[in-house]
Amino acid sequence: MRSTAAVQGTVLNGDLFLRGTGDPTMLAADYDDLAAKLAATGVRTVSGALVADDSWFDSVPLGTGWAWDDEPYYFSAQTSALTIAPDVDFDAGSVAVKVSPGAQGQPAVVTLTPPLDLTINNTATTGSADGVFVHRTHGTNVVSVGGSLAVGGQPYTEYISVNDPTTLVAGLFRKSLQSHGITVTGGTQFRETPSSAQVLVDHQSMPLRELLVTFLKLSNNMHAEMLIKSMGRKASGEGSWAAGIRELEARLPGLGADPLTMNLFDGSGLSRMDLLSPDLFVSVLRAARTKSWFQPWYDALPIAAVQDRIAGGTLRNRMIGTAAANNLHAKTGSMTGVTALSGYVTNADGRKLVFSLLQNNFVSGPPKDIEDAVAVRLASDKAGQSQPKIQARQQPAPVEKGNRLDDMECSWRKAC
Repeated sequence: MRSTAAVQGTVLNGDLFLRGTGDPTMLAADYDDLAAKLAATGVRTVSGALVADDSWFDSVPLGTGWAWDDEPYYFSAQTSALTIAPDVDFDAGSVAVKVSPGAQGQPAVVTLTPPLDLTINNTATTGSADGVFVHRTHGTNVVSVGGSLAVGGQPYTEYISVNDPTTLVAGLFRKSLQSHGITVTGGTQFRETPSSAQVLVDHQSMPLRELLVTFLKLSNNMHAEMLIKSMGRKASGEGSWAAGIRELEARLPGLGADPLTMNLFDGSGLSRMDLLSPDLFVSVLRAARTKSWFQPWYDALPIAAVQDRIAGGTLRNRMIGTAAANNLHAKTGSMTGVTALSGYVTNADGRKLVFSLLQNNFVSGPPKDIEDAVAVRLASDKAGQSQPKIQARQQPAPVEKGNRLDDMECSWRKAC
C-alpha cells in the first residue's frame, strides 16, 4: 500500500493506493494482514479514496484464442495484477462456492471463499440427493446455484472464475480495513499509483522456487499467465502477453531451442493457436539440466505414482506399480483433443532420458494410456534386453460427447 499523503495523528490525509504487481498467491488473509499492518501504524481514517491499481499488467484479461465458453471455469480465469485466490492451490482470479444442506425442505446454504461480492441466485434445496450445479453467467458476477442436497449430506464445492477480480479485491480490502478500525471516507477508484507515492506497508510474495510447486504440480494456468506477463514487465516495462512472449523467445536460444519453430499467444497453452513441437520441448528439457536452477525446477515437476497430492501432482494416479513410479518427473498437458507428457525418466540401466509426447486431434477419449505405456517402456529399458511391443489400441476408447471436462487436466477438475 502506498500514498502521496502525509499522516497526521490517526488520519491519512489523502488517497490510499492498493497496488498489485501480479502475485497469484494472494489470499484473503494476506489482504487482511495488510489492513492489520496499516492499523498497527496508528492510521484510523483515510480522508481520500481507496484506489485499486492493477496497471502493472495491461488491461487484457483473457488470452487470444481462449474458448469463450471456458470463461466461467476457474482454470480459464482473468489475469489481473491485483487478484485473489481461494486457497493454497493458489487458483488466482477464482472463488470456491460451497453448497451445504440446510434443514429438510429449506434452501441449501451457499458460502464463498474468499467472501467476494458476487450476486448469488440460489434455488438449491434440501431434500433429495439429485445433485447440485453452480454456474456463473458469462461476462458477469451473477452465480446461479441449483439442484438439491440430502439432509445431512456432504457439502458440494465448485471452483469458478470471477469477472473483474480487481474490483472484487478492492471491495474485499475495504471490508478488511473496516474490520481493523480504519474508515475510508472516499469512494473506490481505479488508476495508477503516482511514482511519488511512498510505501506504507507491503506484502512480499513467496520466492519463485516455491511458486513453481503449485504451478507445475497442479498445472496452474494462471501462474503461467502471470509469469509471462511479469517477464514482459521486467524486460520492457510492458506487462502484456506479447511482451512476455518476446522475452521468452529471446531466451530460448540459451536453452538450445529455436524460437522460429514455435508460435505462442499465452503462457499456459490454453490458446488453440499455440503451436510447439516435441523437438522444442526436448531441447529445452535437455539444456535445463545444465542450469543452476535445474534442481528446484525438476523437483517441482509432477512425479509418477507418488500419492501425496502436491508431490505427485497430476501424475499421482498414473503408472502405479511400474518402473516409472517415483521415477518419472514430467509435465502433463490436457485439453479436448490434446494430451501431452514431457519430462525425465531413468531407465533400468541408470541412464537418464529426456522425452516429449504430444498427441493432437484424436476423436477418442484422451490416449493417456499410450503416454503411460511409452513412459513405462522408457523406464524399463535395459541394454541387451528385449522389450515387449507397445500394443496399439484395437479401437478408440469411447468418449461422451459434450462432456469436455473429462478431457481436462485432472487438477483442473480437482480430481487429483
